[in-house]
Amino acid sequence: MTFDVIKAIILGIVEGLTEFIPVSSTGHLLLADHFFGFSDEAFGKAFVVLIQLGAILALLSIYAARLWQLFIGMFGDPAARRFIVGVLIAFLPAAVIGALAYGIIKNVLFNVWIVCSMFVVGGFVLLWIDRLDLKPRYHDARKFSLPMYLGIGVIQCLSMVPGVSRAGATIVGAMLFGADKRAATEFSFWLAMPTMVGAFAYEAYKSRAELAGGDMLIVAVGFAVSFICGWFVVKTLLDYVSHHGFALFAWWRIAVGAAGLAALALGM
Repeated sequence: MTFDVIKAIILGIVEGLTEFIPVSSTGHLLLADHFFGFSDEAFGKAFVVLIQLGAILALLSIYAARLWQLFIGMFGDPAARRFIVGVLIAFLPAAVIGALAYGIIKNVLFNVWIVCSMFVVGGFVLLWIDRLDLKPRYHDARKFSLPMYLGIGVIQCLSMVPGVSRAGATIVGAMLFGADKRAATEFSFWLAMPTMVGAFAYEAYKSRAELAGGDMLIVAVGFAVSFICGWFVVKTLLDYVSHHGFALFAWWRIAVGAAGLAALALGM
């Protein structure tokens, strides 16, 4: 039991710290399973589903006041309605493709070789986007054009390949379409809300039988740690990327991906 609690803490930390930064939380969890034996089978699939809920609730708790303002404004503020429509437009491509290709994604793409390769490729993409001499036209995530919201949503679909990163794809897409680093990162938070809630609801439905039979202490520990770490990341990330960019995340991806590829080549 003690070792299972330690595993739950480690997986909660991994989920909470990586969900909202451009390094791929799914990729990190798959590598933790492959190289360290922190398998879903040890806890049941429901465990991973529920620690993701911890990260989701961390984000929703921080944005609760703004979400309420949007909800109220939806009835009388055209700008609020337009932003809600924009987020839903950005969410739609991933919702459709995710539902149609769920089996292929899980059975074919969830492969540690793919994860490590995408870590390295994604790291170089972040270095590239960080050093481009872009001329941002948008400094507020709520004021992107509707076609831009759709374009970001299409690019987000790349993150269905484990190791790409949902946050990373969203941020890179938004910056290429004209957003500055802060606005691009903040929109990744807004888009994470329907995307993560939708993915959680779908996974929870498919794992509903396991949800009733899990070890609640283990689940509670992982959930709480994921919530705390996710809350910390969301509160600090916008200021960090505004001043420092994405180089730290890029080099982390490259280092982890390269080490993983080397280990796999050695038969580990």
